[in-house]
Amino acid sequence: MTEPSAQASFFSAWVAEMRARPYSAVGLGAAIAVILLLLVSQLVAHPVSARALEVAAIGGLAGFGSTAAGAVGALFLRGLSQRAEDSMLGFAAGMMLAAASFSLLLPGLAEGERLTSSGILSALIMTVGLGLGVALMLGLDRFTPHQHEHLGACGPAVARISRVWLFTLAIALHNLPEGMAIGVSFSAGDLAVGLPLTTAIAVQNVPEGLAVAMALRAAGITPGRAVLFAASTGLMELLGAFLGLGVAGGLPLAYPVGLGLAAGAMIFVVSHEVIPETHRNGHQTPATLGLMMGFGLMMILDTALG
Repeated sequence: MTEPSAQASFFSAWVAEMRARPYSAVGLGAAIAVILLLLVSQLVAHPVSARALEVAAIGGLAGFGSTAAGAVGALFLRGLSQRAEDSMLGFAAGMMLAAASFSLLLPGLAEGERLTSSGILSALIMTVGLGLGVALMLGLDRFTPHQHEHLGACGPAVARISRVWLFTLAIALHNLPEGMAIGVSFSAGDLAVGLPLTTAIAVQNVPEGLAVAMALRAAGITPGRAVLFAASTGLMELLGAFLGLGVAGGLPLAYPVGLGLAAGAMIFVVSHEVIPETHRNGHQTPATLGLMMGFGLMMILDTALG
């Protein structure tokens, strides 16, 4: 149990960080406020159906299971070249970008136009959602202690948290928007939106889970613990799925806003973390080719399953 003095130190560090980054703090507060408002509207106006909870749970578990399946590969591999790791993460980035475009933004624009009878208003609604997703992930990135493989430790009070947990928190932040996207995509009961998106996320989680587990092994963590920690980050996909379901299932406009929010969060993660991570080791070409392959595969999945 954390000592009171340690708790005070954590709190002081967070307060100091928020004072140092007031715009990020305000953006995070606004995003959380909107999410809470949408969750309340869901509870009051349109309680979640058992069917919606079921499909969101299945989707979230698919994300968790595929992450764990990829991580298990670290038990059988002695090492993974940096080139291969960058290529796999590039592939995952391509699928995330395509999923955000085809399975979130396009359905959101169509639904927004149906509700408002205006393409411009629909685009504005989606832009608001995108902004909320960016504000949410930027704030979480700024104010959650975590560590990237090459960028080092980020966030407040990082010196008080073990390196393993900092790595785990970094990947958990990465997985949260994917889970939210799954929940949002199923909130309207449209399998044409939810099925290809969930399939894409599950497919890209396999190489991503392996890359994360191997990175943890390279950091000196034993294979068993590396697999355990990498797999546990997939639980954020289940949590995110329920959160996304709650956000997008209330007010009529909540659905396109929720789709935009999930898309903004995913695009932010790809641009802010995944692509820079794959391009800092001199493997830009294989990482980019991996991204294009992932993007193309997602187009095929969206066409075949949508």
